Amino acid sequence: MSNLETAPTEVACSASSATDTEVLQPREVPLGGPRAIRVQRTLPQRQRSLIGAWCFIDHYGPTTVRMDVPPHPHTGLQTVSWLFSGEVEHRDSAGVHAFVRPGELNLMTAGAGICHSEVSVESDAVLHGVQLWVALPGADRDTGRGFAHYVPEPVALPGAVARVFLGELAGSRSPVHTFTPLLGAQLDLDGKAELQLDIDPTFEHGVLCDAGDVQMNATPLAAGELGYQAPSSPALRLRNFGEEPARVVLLGGAPFVEELLMWWNFVGRDHDEIARYRELWQDADARFGAVAGYQGSVARLPAPPLPTTRLRPRPLPRATRERDTNDDR
Repeated sequence: MSNLETAPTEVACSASSATDTEVLQPREVPLGGPRAIRVQRTLPQRQRSLIGAWCFIDHYGPTTVRMDVPPHPHTGLQTVSWLFSGEVEHRDSAGVHAFVRPGELNLMTAGAGICHSEVSVESDAVLHGVQLWVALPGADRDTGRGFAHYVPEPVALPGAVARVFLGELAGSRSPVHTFTPLLGAQLDLDGKAELQLDIDPTFEHGVLCDAGDVQMNATPLAAGELGYQAPSSPALRLRNFGEEPARVVLLGGAPFVEELLMWWNFVGRDHDEIARYRELWQDADARFGAVAGYQGSVARLPAPPLPTTRLRPRPLPRATRERDTNDDR
């Protein structure tokens, strides 16, 4: 999915530290024109821009507003599409024509540059899901275009069902390649269910509440809120207080220790790099290629103007710098 904000602010992504469960509130962002899909965005935010390499979390629906996103570019990231309902047609400049369906992972690697379009298959279908971005580390950010599709098998847990689409959890492992250690899973909790998950203690973790009266560890999460747990604990506790089933998306990853600069649909490292990506997209450069078969009214999305001041990444917090230095010893 594209970030369709007409005046996007730069996001200086850096890891940060926390000791207790932290709750991030979503902000509403319109995607598209007059009948835009309204999405709830919980990453990035000023107080936290990353969970592992996860750098962008949009949560949308249920809605019957049709998705029609014309070809738009990406650099330096992987997009992760995961639906609860509805169906979206995907086309990209690597020649991939695929469909995003509930319970099926579609992962697109942008690397040095790609463009793609996304269109609802049925105009009146109920669309509901999440769109996630994963930042690529410096050594891999100019990798080639790629695409992966995977349908995880449901895993029965006490009072819950897990679908692990990236990484490993509860004995289920996704075969899909990522460039840093990651975890991504949908968890459906029965009414009044309590669940303790064994997790990697070196990972940061986030729990996005889609539906239900959920508690993460001892902290309540309302629908749309994102709970954060810092590394160190080998367990994560979830509880559904309601009689009805609840649904969450669990995300995790090793802390990302590189500075990033994210603006519009580009992930880069500094202002000049972002400005060059924008210029190449505006000039229809071969770096991004072209999407074949898109039938929308707009051939491609133009990039918004850059701000009048230079985009600047923030320095990494001291705790992250020290951890990175110690790891190199």
